[in-house]
Amino acid sequence: MTALRKAWPWLKVLIGVAIVGALLARLGTRSFVDSLRVIGAPQLLTALGIGLVTTVLSAGRWCLVARRLGLRLELGPAVADYYRATFLNSVLPAGVLGDVQRAVEHGRQEGDVGRGVRAVVLERTAGQAVVIIVGLAVLLTRPAVAPVRGMVLITVVVAVGLGVAVLAGRRWARNGSGWWHAAADVRAGLLARSAWPGVAALSAAALTGHLTLFVVAARAAGATAPVTELVPLVVLSLLAMGLPVNVGGWGPREGVAALVFGAAGFGAALGLSTAVVYGVLALVASLPGAGVLLVRACAPRRRREAVV
Repeated sequence: MTALRKAWPWLKVLIGVAIVGALLARLGTRSFVDSLRVIGAPQLLTALGIGLVTTVLSAGRWCLVARRLGLRLELGPAVADYYRATFLNSVLPAGVLGDVQRAVEHGRQEGDVGRGVRAVVLERTAGQAVVIIVGLAVLLTRPAVAPVRGMVLITVVVAVGLGVAVLAGRRWARNGSGWWHAAADVRAGLLARSAWPGVAALSAAALTGHLTLFVVAARAAGATAPVTELVPLVVLSLLAMGLPVNVGGWGPREGVAALVFGAAGFGAALGLSTAVVYGVLALVASLPGAGVLLVRACAPRRRREAVV
């Protein structure tokens, strides 16, 4: 078990790479190359605009949860930290290292790393919970968008996501002050009457932004179906991103997109192209985070030069 735990970060990367490799082997590399060619200035500018909105909404959710746990967090710094975390999540293999950094850094600033980590865990859990709820609603109301094998795959995604949440909760309780205090943080940060309406509204609004960007990607890739037919497909594709076996978000998203687009009669190649375009636009949307990273990396050097 110890060996598996140590190897798991690399296994996640390998599984994500294997999924993308299998898709390219089956559908050909042309779908991938053609996907990059359809991205133009309008799509890039739209991605930056949507990225700004979703980042502010997500940072607002983080502020709300953190304050409910007794931590100070202003919206401006939270937006900058969220941008940086999103960029790092997009370019680093594990897909969560940016969130780890913002959690630990904020906890150190507030003198309570454990509570800083719990605030980020709860904030991200709230966002994923909304995606899972919407995804399950799509499966129940639009079963035609996912064949039997798709249902099995998506069920596995949800099950693994819940399993990861349970394991994280066990570690959280073991390393903290026990289940009682962990439960108290959940009640205060998410379930309290003064918390959950705002958290739910911000999560739903942020999800709407991600779905909009996915529809923009689908249009750029050549999808002409009405938005009402595309949204259920992109919801399931976003749901697959919650599976912790990706490389910066790449892997399960492309697999599920190819599966559900094919099941809906649009073709697996279009699904793969849509997911690829979305991946590129999502990276572009996170690029202000690279600027935050650069500015903060240069700040200590300027302070040292000022002292000299």
